[in-house]
Amino acid sequence: MSKPHILIIGSGWAGFYLASYLSTTHYRITIISPRRTSAYTPLLASAACGLFNFYLAEEPIRSKSRDITYLKANVLSISFASHSVTCAPAFDDDDQRFEVEYDYLVLAPGCVPNTFGTPGVAEHALFMKNVSDAMAVRKLLFDLLEKASLPTCTPARRAELLHIAIVGGGPTGVEMTAELDDLAHRELRDLYPEVAEYIRISIYDVAPNILAAYDQKLYQYANDQLVRRNIAVETNSHIERVEKDAFFTREKGRVGYGMLVWATGNKAVKLVEDMDVRKTGRGLVRILTDSHLRVYKSDATDELHDNVFALGDAADIEGASLPTTAEVAVQKAKYLVDFFNGRGSRSSPSAPFEYKQKQLVSYIGSHDGVIAGKGDQEGWTGKSAWLAWRSGSVMWTRSWRNRVVIVLTWLLNSIFGKEIAKM
Repeated sequence: MSKPHILIIGSGWAGFYLASYLSTTHYRITIISPRRTSAYTPLLASAACGLFNFYLAEEPIRSKSRDITYLKANVLSISFASHSVTCAPAFDDDDQRFEVEYDYLVLAPGCVPNTFGTPGVAEHALFMKNVSDAMAVRKLLFDLLEKASLPTCTPARRAELLHIAIVGGGPTGVEMTAELDDLAHRELRDLYPEVAEYIRISIYDVAPNILAAYDQKLYQYANDQLVRRNIAVETNSHIERVEKDAFFTREKGRVGYGMLVWATGNKAVKLVEDMDVRKTGRGLVRILTDSHLRVYKSDATDELHDNVFALGDAADIEGASLPTTAEVAVQKAKYLVDFFNGRGSRSSPSAPFEYKQKQLVSYIGSHDGVIAGKGDQEGWTGKSAWLAWRSGSVMWTRSWRNRVVIVLTWLLNSIFGKEIAKM
């Protein structure tokens, strides 16, 4: 008797966790994704700024220790009636479509960056979703430093080239700002002494505060510490358009830049937008599920699609909305792993999914951080918060080998400095 086939769409936090831990004894597992690796997104800013090598911030889907099938493709449509999906290879020179049938379908296609329709963002900004994005940030940073070092470059031109603007005051944007500021005040001062003084970092957000998920005391502390280190915190700022070397805000007009990193907002992928399922009505379009992560057919009925589950950034539980974070995705993936693996060994059905909130932790630079309180406990700041963030970040990677290499690299960096110019 053939094993039931679980088809996973997406290789982000949720999809990759499922592919790693579902029982291959009880199920045949296929994962479809245009990317052959899964990025550890909390590590991308650190990798971009040379804290460790890029390969440590991602994990290959294929593994000699896991008997799964990987297809490098994009899912174009889903036929829930025939239990099949239509795919196209994720290669420019191959457009031959094919179908894959399933017994169980897990939807975890993730999201794409949301430019909010701002003209020029897609063409001129960098994003921070995967390792190739982190590589692009590092390459552009050093290209800008070399351009600024040329004898033909005027001081005014240097100031624009070395203005790094981060759009997004959430944890991703703030941590990117923090890592870049650390790099600028340490290694880059030694590598580029003639132009390092021109490096300027600013962070923009439409909201009135950065790190708005934290309480006022903590986000105000983070704001004050960034400003103290001469980082411009531009809240209540509305970017109206982006050009090659400048963007324009409603409040200040033209702002010249060398690098613009867009680290705010998610948008549904086309597959989710076109899918005939119940979805959220406002904001980010997400697939709605019940408390067992099963997908509803439509708004007109409470019926569920047969053997279809959804999780990750592209999905939300109706009546119990959760944020689009790695922690939520992983906890939902663990829940489904327990459900499927328990079902395969004939255990009873699982209880409804219950999210266990962990403390929010963010790095704000210069060995400083903020940790949100839990329950009646107050949050705290300082070096202990930074150590908690740093130790927590290394645990995101599931490979003990990678964890050991990351820690050893940190140790060597603390003794000899980062060898970023060689990487």
